[in-house]
Amino acid sequence: MGAALAERLARLSVRRVSDLLFVLQGGARAAIEGEIQLTEIAYRGRRQLLTRVSDGSGMLTLRFFHFSASQQEGLARGTRLRCFGEVRRGPLGLEMVHPEYRRLTGAAMPLEETLTPIYPLTEGVPQGRLRALIQQALHELERSALRDWLPGASALPPGLPSLKEALVYLHHPPREARLAELAAGRHPAQRRLAFEELLAHHLALKLRKRSLKSDAAWPLPDDPGLARRFLEALPFRLTRAQARALADVHEDLTAGTPMVRLLQGDVGCGKTVVAAAAAARAAGAGAQAALMAPTELLAEQHWRSFRAWFSPLGETVALLSGGTPARTRRSSRKASSSRASRSSSSTSSTASACSSASSSRKKDRKRGACRTS
Repeated sequence: MGAALAERLARLSVRRVSDLLFVLQGGARAAIEGEIQLTEIAYRGRRQLLTRVSDGSGMLTLRFFHFSASQQEGLARGTRLRCFGEVRRGPLGLEMVHPEYRRLTGAAMPLEETLTPIYPLTEGVPQGRLRALIQQALHELERSALRDWLPGASALPPGLPSLKEALVYLHHPPREARLAELAAGRHPAQRRLAFEELLAHHLALKLRKRSLKSDAAWPLPDDPGLARRFLEALPFRLTRAQARALADVHEDLTAGTPMVRLLQGDVGCGKTVVAAAAAARAAGAGAQAALMAPTELLAEQHWRSFRAWFSPLGETVALLSGGTPARTRRSSRKASSSRASRSSSSTSSTASACSSASSSRKKDRKRGACRTS
């Protein structure tokens, strides 16, 4: 394989022989066989070669915008063709634009035992070339086993094939394959690859979480009991779900590792007050806290809520947004650095999150019936 072809294949994320096995087909195509009734050059906006093919039951037009004189000669009247391509409705009825085709000579050629795969393309790598490369990769698969990270039926949901069986089937579906099932992505071979991809993604997130947990973070002991006084001063009591979620958050904030926690819940379930209680603990530990919102309107709404909750406790809450004047922004930052203002609401491209900034404690985005994970 030359450097130019390798560069083109890289645009399809193909860098190794095994990568070819995971270039899977897509799109609706059809195979037809018939006899040429007419071939002519037409000028309809641009020069094009039109070939009319009939199989005795109807007519279909093959349309070529790029063609040579020898190609035109090879598409003479009476020649039998086997064509493969996307069928669509054109000005002359059904047509294929630049289909793959093969001239049939002598005895009728039997149809292949498997369906012809169609792959996503990139410039400079035609369908036939890519199909040949993938076929070579399949032959290589027979000689050297591709590592299956989920060997044996015990590691797979019932009814799913092995990795090798799934790849062979998807690259060469039998003629009796249920096309609707393949088009919908519901075939067991497709589900096998999807299961492995989702499992790999889940494990990658687990490893990432484990890696974050190996970092160090400052514990946030709330010796003054600001979080407790915050809850006592609220004009309402937390629900049991909110209390459970907050208990999980407080447990993380007392640990010496970063919090990696997602707070989920429906709109209006009370995620903001849980975040505010976490901010109160950070402030009680002498740290600063920031609540980030995706829009200025939401940031102002949170600021008003935080100000109503924290002002009776003697804590100042500042609003910092993209529309804040430069002088006010500098004053807010100066106040924050002197810890006169220990809680702030600001706008950011991230969604609503509450974190202890000065302690470098990492916390995930908080959203949605107050349940943590």
